[in-house]
Amino acid sequence: MPSISADSVDLLLESFNSKVKNVIDDIAPVKVSKIIEKVVFNQLNNYLNSNGYLDNFQSGFRPHHSTETALVKIINDIRLNSDSCKISVLVLLDLSAAFDTVDHNILLERLENWVGLSGMDLNWFRSYLEARGYYPVYAPTESNHEKEKIAYHSYADDTQIYLALSPNDYSPIDSLCQCIDEINSWMCQNFLQLNKEKTEVIAFGSKEEVLKVNAYLDC
Repeated sequence: MPSISADSVDLLLESFNSKVKNVIDDIAPVKVSKIIEKVVFNQLNNYLNSNGYLDNFQSGFRPHHSTETALVKIINDIRLNSDSCKISVLVLLDLSAAFDTVDHNILLERLENWVGLSGMDLNWFRSYLEARGYYPVYAPTESNHEKEKIAYHSYADDTQIYLALSPNDYSPIDSLCQCIDEINSWMCQNFLQLNKEKTEVIAFGSKEEVLKVNAYLDC
């Protein structure tokens, strides 16, 4: 077996260490960044939960919540309305390019004035968001939905609003339309946009009542 000189061993070790260092330099910042993001997410999420900043009917990115919990809530409400001989009108709101349109300045302003972040915490988010892409954030709008018994549920930026109608009384639909107008105005003020072509309205009830609701909506 040929012998390997000490100089050859040193050369091989130097080459190996150099390659390992390059790999670590490429991977380590990514892993550290992901770890920091996870730590900050957990701390902020705990803060929002413990201080009641998250909407009770927001199922997105929360423990023990999912698209399934949102769907179960809405279906259960519609079935309860049917058991009470009422018609349900459901509006499925769709946002255009939600992942690309959230303004970072507005987001930072909300973190400061709505959530109460300040000092080093707020500066960290400001530094983190500089020169980065956008991502969606949902905040409830001020409207008359509670007064008019308009229910809603959200999963991230997907929102469903709905209400119950008594047979032959379709006037609450006007309040629903006003609520949609208020949501649309809020979104425009915050550089978001409803996709009217993909926003859907569905009525649940007897065939006769559904036809009447559709006729009222077409007026």
